Amino acid sequence: MSRVHVLDHPLIQHKLSLIRDKETGAKEFRELVAEISLLMAYEVTRDLPLKEVEIETPVAKATAKVISGKKLGIIPILRAGLGMVDGMLKLIPAAKVGHIGLYRDPETLEPVGYYCKLPSDVEERELIVIDPMLATGGSASAALRLIKEKGARSIKFVCLIAAPEGIERLQREHDDVDIYVAAIDKCLNEHGYIVPGLGDAGDRLFGTK
Repeated sequence: MSRVHVLDHPLIQHKLSLIRDKETGAKEFRELVAEISLLMAYEVTRDLPLKEVEIETPVAKATAKVISGKKLGIIPILRAGLGMVDGMLKLIPAAKVGHIGLYRDPETLEPVGYYCKLPSDVEERELIVIDPMLATGGSASAALRLIKEKGARSIKFVCLIAAPEGIERLQREHDDVDIYVAAIDKCLNEHGYIVPGLGDAGDRLFGTK
């Protein structure tokens, strides 16, 4: 069973409250999502392995620690996931960025992939898949399946707000993927929106309806 990490840092929770507010405009919403993403990236990368190296400070030689092991990749799920990319890249600028696009079939209501562009060495990277909302879990699960089919072996899923239904689905269908979330909300409504949530993240990020 994949682990669920709720990131309850006060700054994350404060900024999350601001993006929930329906009066928050698109410009401020985008800035806050980027800031929350940066703070979440700090926690998501907490377990990166380190190695010792020899350096020389202005005073003396020293043994210091640098990141070792797998390279990183950031994979936003289009389109709302794009809002989280810049914040994460500020903290891990060497990460490569891939993209996954999905749409929901109007008849089957199942997600269908229409775009998938990943780093060529995806199997050698630790991938961080990002999407602001985890509602039913359908799109996230399909995205993770696509990534695994391309050879990915080490994946984390990061979202701002999740519904219990989405978490349960990811744990059932991808029990090897750890989930990082800033808040787990009450439930989904009859339209598939997270309650209380924040509305449609893509529309609020890009000013569309």
